[in-house]
Amino acid sequence: MRREKSEIQQLGRVGEGASSPKIAVIGPCASGKSTLVRSLCAAGYDARVCAQEHSEIPTLWEHGHPDMVIALAINLATLRHRRGDEWLEALYITQLRRLTRAVDAAFVVLNTTELDSGETLARAIDAIHQFRPDFVAVASEN
Repeated sequence: MRREKSEIQQLGRVGEGASSPKIAVIGPCASGKSTLVRSLCAAGYDARVCAQEHSEIPTLWEHGHPDMVIALAINLATLRHRRGDEWLEALYITQLRRLTRAVDAAFVVLNTTELDSGETLARAIDAIHQFRPDFVAVASEN
């Protein structure tokens, strides 16, 4: 269920623009979800990791009522490079299947196979501002 704009604005203002859209970040293991969410939060965005890849509930990503979904993609070779050569292809394929509906709902899909964390962050922020042009982030003090 999507929130109405007025309901989103009541969630609280960040900076001088509208409130941050509530962002769910999904993707397979080792795709950079936690790194991206930490960076987005530090920059003033309301972002959360959704571990959809671990759940057989196809709409788990919807439970947090995100306004926007950012999907991260990664190929198996890069996942194995980041997590170890013993990573099973069958597990990777299972995770991709579990992510199907969330990826379909994503505003943007970023392939982190070829992006470093800084490039991923920059592209995510660009997508957020395409989604919500009136939002101005203010980095947290923490």
